[in-house]
Amino acid sequence: MTETDVGTLRATGLDDTTINDAAQVVAYFNYINRIADGLGVDPEPDMPKP
Repeated sequence: MTETDVGTLRATGLDDTTINDAAQVVAYFNYINRIADGLGVDPEPDMPKP
């Protein structure tokens, strides 16, 4: 992200706390998915195969 991206989010009415919270959640899911992929974790049975 760039400062322009953050400015766009602010222009939609999001405050810095909300932007930070969203970034934290996105980063967490990115981390968990990379760990699962690296360890060869199979998707849950009801999830579509890639």
